[in-house]
Formats: sequence, C-alpha cells, structure tokens
Amino acid sequence: MLAPRGYSALCVPILSPQNNYRMMQYNRLGNSGIFVSDLCLGTMTFGDTRLRGTTASEAEKIIHAYLDAGGNHIDTANVYVAGQSEEIIGRALASGAKRHQTVIATKANFPIEAGKGINEQGTSRLNLINSVNGSLKRLQTDYIDLLYVHCWAAVTPLEETISTLHRLVTDGKVRYIGVSNYKAWQLMKALQLSDKHGWTRFVAAQYQYSLVKRDIEYEFTDICQTEGLSLMPWSPLGGGFLSGKYRRSERPKADFTNGRIGGSPARAEDAWERRNTEKNWAIIDFLEQLTAKYNATHAQIALAWARQQPTVGSVIIGARTLPQLHENLQAANLQIAGPDMAKLNEISQPEELYPYRFIAEYGRK
Repeated sequence: MLAPRGYSALCVPILSPQNNYRMMQYNRLGNSGIFVSDLCLGTMTFGDTRLRGTTASEAEKIIHAYLDAGGNHIDTANVYVAGQSEEIIGRALASGAKRHQTVIATKANFPIEAGKGINEQGTSRLNLINSVNGSLKRLQTDYIDLLYVHCWAAVTPLEETISTLHRLVTDGKVRYIGVSNYKAWQLMKALQLSDKHGWTRFVAAQYQYSLVKRDIEYEFTDICQTEGLSLMPWSPLGGGFLSGKYRRSERPKADFTNGRIGGSPARAEDAWERRNTEKNWAIIDFLEQLTAKYNATHAQIALAWARQQPTVGSVIIGARTLPQLHENLQAANLQIAGPDMAKLNEISQPEELYPYRFIAEYGRK
C-alpha cells in the first residue's frame, strides 16, 4: 500500500490464529502521532441477532481473534444495535492491556432509540457531551480514542459543534476526532474554523468507498491528502456485492441489505437496485478472472484494492462469523500488481461530472 504524502507506514510480522505468517501494516492516523492497522474491525451488526447480525458471544470471539492477528483498530457507533455494539466491545476489552493497545472509534449524532427526547440527536453541545458520556459508560472506558461526527446537522452552528469537540479533547474524554458523511465544503469549513480558533482538527474521514462506489474521489481524496486526514472506507465490499456470491439479474431471496442507512432496504446505500448494473457486473467479471491469478477470493481482492489507495489509512471490514474474519484478514497479504490495479480502476471509473472533467482537461497543470 502506498502511504499518503507526508504519512508514514510500518509493517511488522504477526503470527495469525491459523499460524500463517503475514504482514500487518500500520498507517499513521492522519496528521497525528499514532498508528492504526490498515484493516479495521467494523462492528455494526454486533449484538444484532437478525439474519445478518452477530450474537454477543460470537462477536467477542471475533474481537479477540482480530486483536490476536495484529489488528488494533475497532470501529463502532453509539447507534449500532442501540448501543449493544459498544457494550460488547466494552466487555471484550474491560480487562488486561488490550484496551490501551486498541484504538476504539465511535460516533455521535443520530438518536440511539427512535421516539426519545428531541435533543437526543444532532451535533449540539448538549447531545455531543451526553453521547460521549453514554459511549464511555457502554465501552467501560474513560476515554474514546477517535470520535466521529456521524453526519452533518444543519440546525447546529458549526462553531458550536467544533468547539465542543475541542472541549471534549481538552477534557480528556476524547483523544482524536473525525468526520463522516459531510459534504466537501462542510468539511473544509470545519477545518478552517479549527485553524482560525486553534481548535482540535479532524484527523480521519469515514466515507463509503469501494470498487462500486467511488464518488468521493471527486473531492475527498484530494482533501484528505492535502489536509492530513486518513480516509477510512466503510462498506468496502459494496454491502456484500463484491463478495462474488451474487449473479446477474438474480435478486437474492433474502433482502440484499438490512436497510441500515435510510431506514428501509429500498433506500439503503447498498440496496440491490443500486448495485445491479452492467458496470458493476463487469467489475465482478474481472474480479473472477483475478481470483485464480492471486489465489484469492473476490472479497480479498476488493479489500486489497481499497488498501492500496494512496489516501486510505484503514479499511473497515465486517465479519459476522470467525471464518469470515479470517478470510477478510488475508487481504493483508495481498498486493495487486500495477496492471491489474489499472484495469480495476478503469472498469470502475465513476461517471464523469462537470467541472471535474473540464478541470482535468483544461485546468493549468
């Protein structure tokens, strides 16, 4: 993986649970002084016993297996399974040195439960402080390593949000801050406010990014590289589409998505209607060709593609079971050759948009 300009990367040998010698890479967390493993454990379904969820006992096993494999970065949010994800992580790391060796990322903005108080959501000073206190209790810790603002909230002045995040850092409840689901101008305005007032700056940006969803390249890869933020892709397998288990025009019998974003399967970011396109099937076809060449699965190749993007600091991988975790972790071994990366980039290229094509063509180099 190429480290972003001004960043550093370390590789250390790790003995995996299957006794396979492999290299776990650690990248600098934005413009900070700490390092995170380039495969991050996502825990969105931990505690959810539905079709695509993971029981608490299985989730704890996954957490320990991930840490034993050399991973040190766990991603959650206060809203994941109404706080149960944070509670599971808290129990798993409550004793021993693993807590202090692990970078725990969580988020604040959305209401944990529908129908609660009108002020129990958003990025106001009131809700951010209350959300952090609730997360600290569920995580059984006295500090959060990385706190993301989960989404833009137009009703709250940005000065209130950023100054509150800074206060949470100076109070010791939060170590670093990140942003998720902001527009590019919103992110740049937040960074400008931090610079103007001497407030804590964002060091990480979490956005949807995969071979089937590369929209953020129009703005955010540039912002991350020039402003010192690590890009943390969520849904790097396109909600499971890049796993290779689906077939053209054959809608899955079960819901393709559990509707985690938008409230219903039809509105979800990884809804079948958004994935079932000829362009995306062409990506699947080429992944199929590469599986034999690299002796790897579709998912491992898709994850390796994300790892090798120059602004990516840590790819958030999901795992409902231990076998899925072990399979995804093998992406740490995989380095896709230049010609194959170029082909993957070519067939997954986002639609051209104005003014980006115009700037690329006529802008002064």
